[in-house]
Amino acid sequence: MSKAITFSEYGAPEVLHLSEVTTPEPGPGQVRIRVRAASVNPLDMKIRSGLMAGQFPARFPVVPGLDAAGVVDAVGEGADAAVEDEVLGATVGGSYSEYALLDEPVAKPEALSWEVAASLVSVGEAAFRVLGQLGVQPGQTLLIHGAAGSVGAIAVQLAVARGITVIGTVAEQDVERLTTLGATAVPYGEGWAERVRAAAPREVDYVFDASGAGVLADSVTLTGDAGKVITIADMSAQQHGVRFSIGSAAQGGKSLPELVELAATGKLTVPIWRTYPLTEAAQAHADLEARRNQGKAVLLP
Repeated sequence: MSKAITFSEYGAPEVLHLSEVTTPEPGPGQVRIRVRAASVNPLDMKIRSGLMAGQFPARFPVVPGLDAAGVVDAVGEGADAAVEDEVLGATVGGSYSEYALLDEPVAKPEALSWEVAASLVSVGEAAFRVLGQLGVQPGQTLLIHGAAGSVGAIAVQLAVARGITVIGTVAEQDVERLTTLGATAVPYGEGWAERVRAAAPREVDYVFDASGAGVLADSVTLTGDAGKVITIADMSAQQHGVRFSIGSAAQGGKSLPELVELAATGKLTVPIWRTYPLTEAAQAHADLEARRNQGKAVLLP
């Protein structure tokens, strides 16, 4: 037996509890890790609240969490890692736990901290995926809403590195940080569309909404084409003819090793806002829901 955070009903952060669970055993191709860090993602909270019950139906009790980094302590037949390897990846069966299973472990370079390693998986996959779905090309202009958030900041860095002109909507306190990433920062809030038009060197070609802040209608107007707008956070996407992009870190494929390499060599930064002990998972959820964070929140079992 081992310890994990679980919930047995949908609800507020208070439904999260520390529980005794059966330690998972790796199946063919899987590895089990002793978790050193588990990332807290906005999707975790949507799943916990029941907002995503249609896409991620729960089989209670649920161990939440998508991403983890840790040390391999058991391997299944044919697994692509060995005991004592330091790895990261998308978990099978949850990450808010002392132990977790990975289907496709990726080696963690020594230069990469546990916190950053765990934080790259889902948000990196989402940023990589949406840029590919949009098909934005070097020289074009991309608007990213929520550009200082976990997904947005990675998308900014990937796009800038590809020669794309990036404009990002952010809170006033994040303007300087976004500017250092190579994007043009525009404060969000009333009048944001006019500020974007004034900042854009030419028309806005594509929009990536990582904020879910009710910006889709004006984003479609900016591009003139709903097909050039994608959101990962606004459930009203269909009403605006906008694609809602959903995937999983397990679908990251080739993107995760590339992201790991970029982060390990200092070409990609992932700001860690705060770490919490596993027992404070509910507080981590409450802090993120209140938008207190400026960067990633990470659990340390």
